[in-house]
Amino acid sequence: MAGPLQRLVAELARLPGIGPKTAARLAHHLLRVSADQARELAAAILEVKEKLFHCSVCNAITAIDPCEICSDPRRDRTRICVVEEPFNIQPLERTGEYHGLYHVLLGALSPQRGIGPEELAVEGLFARLDGVEEVVLATNPNVEGEATALYLARRLAGRVPRLTRLAFGMPVGGDIEYTDEVTLGRSLAGRQEIG
Repeated sequence: MAGPLQRLVAELARLPGIGPKTAARLAHHLLRVSADQARELAAAILEVKEKLFHCSVCNAITAIDPCEICSDPRRDRTRICVVEEPFNIQPLERTGEYHGLYHVLLGALSPQRGIGPEELAVEGLFARLDGVEEVVLATNPNVEGEATALYLARRLAGRVPRLTRLAFGMPVGGDIEYTDEVTLGRSLAGRQEIG
């Protein structure tokens, strides 16, 4: 493989969910597109890096600070839904079932990968609890998500009147990002008390 192509494959393979074969397919596809299309892709990547950042309140990805959800006076400020990643917010929003605020942890506990509570945006959540009546734990139903939910449940016990977890209409081992709106809506509607 030529040097530039090899470099492109290596860079693409660093993306989450992209293995060496998929990276090679993507690189070969990019070789076939016009120079203008390649520039558009590069410009879109640079624009995201230059114009978007994490909300100073909830850690969602935004172009304004605080983000649109945190700034919206119509949102229920007595509820905070805790998610692992910024991309978990949109599927929950599409359900139309939840109208509170969010807090993004920017990951999940994973001792195997060296991710402990210190690597997550947990303290920012605790700083936001004044006046909050319910915290909804919407971490993924996998080992890391469960560990994170249990950790947060222990830390939040007695600090909020109501602590809930999404009901499990979602498949175990699945990600919120890939769950359909109906299932997520049922999960939100059927959330259960913790502790």
